[in-house]
Amino acid sequence: MSIISLQNVSKLYGFGDATTLALDEVTLDISEGEFVAVMGPSGCGKSTLMNVIGLLDRPTHGVYTLQDRAVERLRPAKRAKIRRDTIGFVFQFFNLLPRMTVVENVALPLAYCGIGAGRRMKQAMNMLERVGLTGREYYYPRHLSGGQAQCVAIARALVNNPKIIIADEPTGNLDSASSRLVMELLSEIHKTGNTILFVTHNPELTRYATRVVYMHDGQIIQDEQTTIGTIADTARRMMYTIPVTTEEHDLEGVSTLMKSVPGGDQEKPRAPRSKKKAKKVSKPKAKRTGAKR
Repeated sequence: MSIISLQNVSKLYGFGDATTLALDEVTLDISEGEFVAVMGPSGCGKSTLMNVIGLLDRPTHGVYTLQDRAVERLRPAKRAKIRRDTIGFVFQFFNLLPRMTVVENVALPLAYCGIGAGRRMKQAMNMLERVGLTGREYYYPRHLSGGQAQCVAIARALVNNPKIIIADEPTGNLDSASSRLVMELLSEIHKTGNTILFVTHNPELTRYATRVVYMHDGQIIQDEQTTIGTIADTARRMMYTIPVTTEEHDLEGVSTLMKSVPGGDQEKPRAPRSKKKAKKVSKPKAKRTGAKR
């Protein structure tokens, strides 16, 4: 059964000659419990798709059904309530509040549900234990590594027990070790039954997904079922066709650019050399040999 269903969804920004088509009649069905990776070049519409699915943005055209309910035309208050109760967000730059402790950051979404302070703190503590951050509850975000900060962001996304987790480039700001930590955590969360969608540029991370969707120019151009633990076939081909530039290539590019500039390939005229005046050599005076008078 589809928990998310998009039918011919388009998203336009701007108007007139400045109109940008971010999504172009996208049709996508995601079943409950799937772990979906979304790949594609920068500007292809990945983040816009996540914003529409996460009810952060409204489609210009098309039908969006979330848990068998059409949500594309709901009023802002209704959208906010469904978003709060159904969807958890993980962002690339964590978006933790710097003046709040780790446990206060995680407990913050519960405040909007009207849950008392004591219960909020208890649930936040349990969630931090689940993501392996016991002992760091009263640290501030500046005291954490990038991987730890992203784990806090994941704990905050999970504290409301949402059915759907949307992660927009969750490892884009992390090193390889921290990326692995975050993806292993998302994998563990997926095993408990959550539906997870994540955006990535890294083909290696498709080994965590059960399905990979490829986008280009606002459209889905390929939809591939994958096996957990293996890199998706299309992503593997992308990985081995990425051009590798060297210093020689860079110098060739600069040379080509200079030739394309008018007069860039012509040798500059040299300034005439100034003629140096020959130094006068003074002849030694002849010694007088005569006796003094």
